[in-house]
Amino acid sequence: MTENEIGRIVIDCAVRLHRDLGPGLLESVYETILAHELEGRGLRVKRQALIPITYKGIAFEEGFRADLIVNDKVILELKSVETVTKAHKKQVLTYLRLTGMKLGYLLNFGEALMKNGISRVLNGRIE
Repeated sequence: MTENEIGRIVIDCAVRLHRDLGPGLLESVYETILAHELEGRGLRVKRQALIPITYKGIAFEEGFRADLIVNDKVILELKSVETVTKAHKKQVLTYLRLTGMKLGYLLNFGEALMKNGISRVLNGRIE
């Protein structure tokens, strides 16, 4: 399955989840349920996946944690905030660079409409 196919499933599940639960819950609630929904669609999901930092040839496990990594191809960072900032998008870009993955999504469940809370991030640029 390609990154784009995974992305379509992610967006569909996120929109349905937001429609069912509404905005403003804790990120951990959306993370738990979204992971369950994606697994129900046959995808492999890692929650709070460690993203180490390598410095001078040494990997430091104390790096970052991605909210969700789907099929070892797509990184999902979930927020439940009033406004997404450039720093939030750069966070996803950093995770992509450190892992070598190509595609990530910043999903803000704090938006009134989920379609306004979806940011697609490609390794090398933010769309």
